[in-house]
Amino acid sequence: MNVRELLQSKKESVITIDSEDTIGAAAHKMSANRIAALVVMKEGAPVGIISEKDIVRSLADDGPQAGRRVISSVPSTGLEGIAPEATLKQAMSLMTYSRRRHLMVTDGATLVGILSLGDIVKNLLGELELEKAVLQDIYMAAH
Repeated sequence: MNVRELLQSKKESVITIDSEDTIGAAAHKMSANRIAALVVMKEGAPVGIISEKDIVRSLADDGPQAGRRVISSVPSTGLEGIAPEATLKQAMSLMTYSRRRHLMVTDGATLVGILSLGDIVKNLLGELELEKAVLQDIYMAAH
């Protein structure tokens, strides 16, 4: 399975925020949508991801006033992006190497979706359940 196929199975829209919105606005948007990360957009193009981890780090560094800082002022670790044609193994490797739990899925400069570690784990659990069922069927047919 590749990243595009997993995204198609999610059927969830990507929730974004503008790079000039505040960290507080990002926290409220995440809470309201019960998600852990937002894709940050600038002039209609994806420029990165802000996660709960980034917000906590900002609060630790700046205290309560961190909520008034604009997202573009949060130090970025680079674009956490992957192509839709990438394999889930490649996505897992990138997440592990970059120590990120979320990746933007982009096709050129176009945002396609967002992939979380939870999405990958859920998919792997589904594959294991299918494999278990097939093995049980084979065992039952043999006995």
